[in-house]
Amino acid sequence: MFLINDSYAYLVVLAGVCTYFWRAAGVAVAAKISTESALFSWISCVAFAMLAGLISRVIFLPTGSLEATALWERLASAGVALIVYFFLTRKNLLLGVISSGATLYALRLLS
Repeated sequence: MFLINDSYAYLVVLAGVCTYFWRAAGVAVAAKISTESALFSWISCVAFAMLAGLISRVIFLPTGSLEATALWERLASAGVALIVYFFLTRKNLLLGVISSGATLYALRLLS
């Protein structure tokens, strides 16, 4: 006897099948797309634009716990992350993210 309703189990299985279908389709198509093509360039531009929009939204229109922080704290934290990422670690994403979080935490403790 299942503790979870059967309809939820079917939904989970269906979601898994759909996810792996699109992953397989991506693998099949990826071998045929040239990284120098206009389509690939457009997809890269759209991906970067979406990422920039999400980061801007987190900084300028925060929700949840970030609402309690001041704008200058979020901007300082992002600035430290960029400095660590580009200049101090030669593009180490993990250290950039950790430094940003540590900066925001330290600024919250000081205020």
